[in-house]
Amino acid sequence: MKILVLNAGSSSQKSCLYEIADEMPTQAPQPFWEGKINWAQDRGVAEIEVKTVTGGTLQKSISGDSPQAHLTYMLNTLDRDATKVIDRLSEIDVVGHRIVHGGEDYRDSVVITEDVKKAIANLSNIAPEHNPVALEGIEAIEQILKDVTQVAVFDTGFHATLPDAAAIYPGPYQWVEQGIRRYGFHGISHQYCSQRAVQILGRDVASERLIICHLGNGCSLAAIKNGRSIDTTMGFTPVEGLMMGSRSGSVDPGILIYLLRHCNYSIEKLDELLNKASGLKGISGVSSDLREVREAISQDNSRAQLAWDIYVHRLRSGIGAMLTSLGGLDALVFTAGVGEHSAEIRQATCEAFGFIGLKIDLEKNQQQPVDEDIATPDSAVRILVIHTQEDWAIAQQCWQLLKRN
Repeated sequence: MKILVLNAGSSSQKSCLYEIADEMPTQAPQPFWEGKINWAQDRGVAEIEVKTVTGGTLQKSISGDSPQAHLTYMLNTLDRDATKVIDRLSEIDVVGHRIVHGGEDYRDSVVITEDVKKAIANLSNIAPEHNPVALEGIEAIEQILKDVTQVAVFDTGFHATLPDAAAIYPGPYQWVEQGIRRYGFHGISHQYCSQRAVQILGRDVASERLIICHLGNGCSLAAIKNGRSIDTTMGFTPVEGLMMGSRSGSVDPGILIYLLRHCNYSIEKLDELLNKASGLKGISGVSSDLREVREAISQDNSRAQLAWDIYVHRLRSGIGAMLTSLGGLDALVFTAGVGEHSAEIRQATCEAFGFIGLKIDLEKNQQQPVDEDIATPDSAVRILVIHTQEDWAIAQQCWQLLKRN
């Protein structure tokens, strides 16, 4: 089964092509083909990058076309020239899409129908950075591949197991009836990492208490017990929780009322402020990229240092909250761009939890670990660095859904 995966973000579109035979591999294979579109802010200019398992590559800048035209161009590299890996696009059996918000009605992966598309569109007001671009990808595939089966895999799905006490906000009960509750996000990544952690540790998932730290431009924690998500930091939208690259994370809602009432903020300005001008970027004034913040710290930039200190404080506090939900901890997992690549963040985080017997091996931590345990032998808690593979997890769910049907 040839499975094309589209993972749409607000400023990029990542794609992978996998082939799965009759048996599911126990570990993620390398995709045959990988493509990425990076859009300029107005989305009128696209930087397209393609690479294949055989070494074929392509880099091209395209301007003036629509995002759908950019995607069409990228997918046409699958069967052409140096990046050719299949004879024709019609060989693709299924296309899987990462959908950030599935709301209350869509918790499991589903074959995309007109009703599913309408639901994704209706939830765009909750996930405006992600659901609309995912819908663009679905509609583009309809034009490019016509009758191919498309599958929606929801980032909120893994957190459907949250108990009501963790999912329901302490506002008026009418919120519950309106579907205003904690949905949680990064679920595809959290689920993959929880399963991979058990493989690495060689133990049954049902016996594990895990905290997954998904730290990228967006950041979230998940507390996982018996293989199920029981608590998480993101909420009704992906703005809640930890400090992020350009998102604020949790703030006193009274601040927002104050800004609306006394500072003449429009809803649009408030949205821009919370999603794109806060977090590391807003505090440091340097960048949403932690590497650039670290560089500024080395040049004695006090605001960059403050951004780092807040980031670490919020991360430690969030882990503490997850600990109480789990009633203990077997493994702490770091994943995504910052979690996988920042030894400094991992060390600063772990240093706060010596009181539960957690001990990080400083030498292992510095050696760019991938899918490894970096705790000391005598640590009471294992510390894992896992390369998250959302695209492979989406491909797995497509394969399983079509096999069932």
